[in-house]
Order: sequence, then structure tokens, then C-alpha cells
Amino acid sequence: MRRVPLVLAAVGIVCATAAPATAGETGDGWEPAPSPAWSYPAGARCDFAVQGSPVVDEVARRTLAAYEDGTKVVEYKGDLVVRVVNSATGASYDADASGRAVVEIRPDRSQTWYVVGPILAGFGEGGGNVPRGLYTVDGAYTLDVSATGYKTLTVLRGSTDSLCDKVA
Repeated sequence: MRRVPLVLAAVGIVCATAAPATAGETGDGWEPAPSPAWSYPAGARCDFAVQGSPVVDEVARRTLAAYEDGTKVVEYKGDLVVRVVNSATGASYDADASGRAVVEIRPDRSQTWYVVGPILAGFGEGGGNVPRGLYTVDGAYTLDVSATGYKTLTVLRGSTDSLCDKVA
């Protein structure tokens, strides 16, 4: 299949040469990709209820390829800082999620993310190869999301940092 080499090549080229994005950037197919606020009840990601909302959101996206089978390859870039809050205590942490990603999105809703830099990733109980939690993942890595939502994180070089611990 030609899709995977295209995506891998795009990550190497894009991460080495492109300039930072701003949400209002136009031309070259870039468009704003705002991040919504979110919340999880106690036990879903952390032992306590947790919520997050962007305090800086300059994320932009562009479609790199669209295939006849409905698969799309989309690139994301730009500054994103999310304030993560323990809903019970009000403790908060501003998490940098300004990584750069090329994402292959398939018609069955499965996805493969090829990422350099930090993103936020949440894992439910039994929902992935990482324990239940909310994390900042940084470095060079892939995140595969199956059609059922099961997440497989493969860190090539980097780290994970528990946001639940930061706001406990």
C-alpha cells in the first residue's frame, strides 16, 4: 500500500522544514482546527473528575491526501496549551500539547497518528496499552486508535507524564 510511506515521508519533511502555524493562517490549505473543552467523571481517566480547556489554541490543519476508499491524511500543527483541572479541588496544570502530527483517518474511524512533540492523550480502563489516565506524551511516537477506540501508543523516543498526578 502506498499510504503508509506517504505518511512517514510527510512526517520527516514537515517536521524538518515547516514554520510554526497560527490559527488564522491561510493559503496552502491550512485552516483553524480549534480544540474543544472536555470533562471526564471520576474514574474515567483519573481517580477524580477532571476537565480541560484550551488557554492557547493556534492549531491549524490541512489535508495532505484523500483516497477513493475514504481515507484521509491530515497534518496538524500550532501552539496548544490546555488547562487541566481537578474538578473537586480546583488544582490545575497548564499542559503543552503543541506537537506536530500527521494523521491517517480511515472510513471505519480508526486512525494512526505519527507525532513529534507533545500531545495530550487519555486512556480509559482497558482502553489501550497504557494504564488508565491522562498523559502528556512527548517525543517521536505513533498512536494507533482502532475502530473500537482501543489505543496503542508506541514511543520511539520520548516520555509520558501523568497529568492526573500533576493535579491530584
